[in-house]
Amino acid sequence: MEKNKIYIEDIIEQRAVQFGTSGVRGLVTDMNDEVCYAYTAAFIQYMEETGELDSGDVIAIGGDLRPSTDRITGAVVKAITDRGYVPLNCGSIPTPALANYGLVKEVPTVMVTGSHIPVERNGIKYTKKNGEILKDDEAGIRRQRVVLPKGLFDTRGMLPEITEPLAGDDEAADLYAERYIRFFQKNCFVGKRLGVYQHSAVGRDLMAAIYSRLGADVELLGFSDTFIPVDTEAMRQEDMELARRWSSEYHFDAIVSTDGDGDRPLISDENGKWLRGDIAGILCAGYLDADAVVAPVSCNTALERSGLFHHVFRTRIGSPYVIEGMRHARETGARLVVGYEANGGFLLGSDFNDGEKILQALPTRDAIILHIAILLLSIEKSKTISELVAELPERYTYSNRLKEFTGEKSAEIIAECSTGDEATDRETVEQIFGRHFGKVLDLDTTDGLRITFDTDEIVHLRPSGNAPEFRCYTEAAEEKRAETMNNICMDIMETWR
Repeated sequence: MEKNKIYIEDIIEQRAVQFGTSGVRGLVTDMNDEVCYAYTAAFIQYMEETGELDSGDVIAIGGDLRPSTDRITGAVVKAITDRGYVPLNCGSIPTPALANYGLVKEVPTVMVTGSHIPVERNGIKYTKKNGEILKDDEAGIRRQRVVLPKGLFDTRGMLPEITEPLAGDDEAADLYAERYIRFFQKNCFVGKRLGVYQHSAVGRDLMAAIYSRLGADVELLGFSDTFIPVDTEAMRQEDMELARRWSSEYHFDAIVSTDGDGDRPLISDENGKWLRGDIAGILCAGYLDADAVVAPVSCNTALERSGLFHHVFRTRIGSPYVIEGMRHARETGARLVVGYEANGGFLLGSDFNDGEKILQALPTRDAIILHIAILLLSIEKSKTISELVAELPERYTYSNRLKEFTGEKSAEIIAECSTGDEATDRETVEQIFGRHFGKVLDLDTTDGLRITFDTDEIVHLRPSGNAPEFRCYTEAAEEKRAETMNNICMDIMETWR
């Protein structure tokens, strides 16, 4: 059969579909069937190259609830079957549930999801038998040349025939639920009243079932048939208002939720105030009694100031970097290693033991473990969630982003402020921000540009790795000040378009 070839690097250049901080992302219009097929074939070829796949092996597949997910999944299934492997459809399922299945069953997985990004975009996340692909793996996939059967796609790069969906398999979802239900004490949430904000999160029913089976009184809230791009780092005003209203009406101990694919958690206090992800991460790590915590540079410095942990490691933003950091922490001899991101995604890098029971490591972003840990910490200490937060050092973060801001433009701005000449860079930054925040004390270019001022306030600018957005994180000793700082930065950044 006559064949043609396609280079992944050409797809990246021509289609702007490329690896972000976690998986392949792009506009749905750019992610045609040919692109999704080619990326999946490249992943398979790379796995064959590294000796992790043999002909006839199973590859598990899942997806979120975006309208484009089924179509992309069809292209993924076609690539898997054409390469001689067996696709196992785990259905609409949270990303950590699929990753957990892959680890337990020792099979690669493919998750079709755009996570929190707008509905006109989507993505594909690949994991190996032993967990997420890391940056070296991404490089291996990028250099692949994929040979496509000639005539497989039409002139639009689409499969001419719609691939019939595979029958779903519930085992992955069941394994994920039982992971928590069997480990944590039966009825441990008796007396707790929880709201579950469902919106369009793929794990909405699974989440409610887990907490109900642990004994909580669960109220379902905000179900949506339309996809809502809930971003846990830049909450919509309506989501903040809804949480306050629901808490006032129902008198919840907490409201819990996730982003679209279930790997970024949301949890509110008893007043309906959503916790920042990097504050929730500290509470979760504290409950687990971790001795080593890995977090990106964008996370709240209350982590170090709390004094709760023997070792703190800072990384670039993105789960691959956090996973690499956790591996390093284990090599230093840490007993229990965890990681979290500013978006709240919590990674369990070591097995967690409670007597004879073991909660196995899940080194990928997860939401459920964070919800459970904070609620159990509240019960253990007989304190409300707001009281738990009040015990931490008074450091507050705020984040927002400018949409439709190209990565190239963002990178250009960062480069102008970080030339490598320290004196020049400080002068440049102070000209932009000095009158608002003070003198520059430190410039950190680990990921973007993180500026510490002599007022002990922090501004962190960074191009998004998942979408054409320019993100800003601010930190201060007062909550309102952190928000005000962010608004000032947004106004400054707006002038850079």
